[in-house]
Amino acid sequence: MPEEIRIGTRGSQLALWQARHVKALITHAFPEIHVTITVIKTTGDRITDRPLAQVGGKGLFVKEIETALLNGEIDLAVHSMKDMPGELPPGLTIGAVPCRENPFDVLISRHNLALDDYPPGTVVGTSSLRRASQLKFLRPDLIIRSIRGNLDTRMRKLMSKEFDAIVLAAAGLLRLGQADKITQYLDENTMVPAVGQGALCIETRENDAKTAHIMAKLDHGPTRVCVQGERAFLKQIEGSCHIPVACYGKIIEDNVLLTAVVSSEDGRRRIREQTLSPVTDVAARGRDLAQTVLEKGGKQILETLTTHDK
Repeated sequence: MPEEIRIGTRGSQLALWQARHVKALITHAFPEIHVTITVIKTTGDRITDRPLAQVGGKGLFVKEIETALLNGEIDLAVHSMKDMPGELPPGLTIGAVPCRENPFDVLISRHNLALDDYPPGTVVGTSSLRRASQLKFLRPDLIIRSIRGNLDTRMRKLMSKEFDAIVLAAAGLLRLGQADKITQYLDENTMVPAVGQGALCIETRENDAKTAHIMAKLDHGPTRVCVQGERAFLKQIEGSCHIPVACYGKIIEDNVLLTAVVSSEDGRRRIREQTLSPVTDVAARGRDLAQTVLEKGGKQILETLTTHDK
């Protein structure tokens, strides 16, 4: 058993919460291990004035941390699973997936109104092309505008009346103790969440005996199997977290129900498909689901994708 474990993370308020949460999990299971946290600034943290899709969607919030992991400067990397590209760099693997927080998106409304209750012309902010495209499909009469920044920055922009409402992931608000700000939860029947949303990714070096036993203690089987199906879908689509695709898995008895969506940027076209998979076959079913979505029009949507409106 190692004497020390070094965790690498981004420096945002939420990322630090996540790293401290993993530290607490390790300390609880292995009190003899000394756990430290190293903050690493990523490309996604440095670029705050442009939509993410315009600056190269894949790995914007993980690349520098993965480099530190490969170089042996840290032992574990803690990420939001939804920030992870479909392909990991050679030599790295997902060591553990802890229990998932609420996976859905939420509406925060300055007027305490649900999405269906807002009048035409309402201005809604989101940093996500996936959310924007699904919002435009649901409510083409709304004005969807890009909003960047951490949670506090986005809340200030909302309260200063730049926006009537904003859409965020529920998990971040819940983890930071700000559930009282949520006006409405948008479940998968309204807005399909991003691949891995609400889950954490603990990334390690492949075949790292130093961390293997620790990872086995932190891994949550039901979360991992759902995320496995979602990520198999994403990898087959050859996408990142910054294209308008979505996939969500949930356990139903001994099966996983995967729901996937590919939307055009303007929201006029949406391909939505589902598959029910045995837990033992979820990765193959995720790949098959991606092929179905692509064949039914998703390929054309992604080929004509532009990034000016993210």
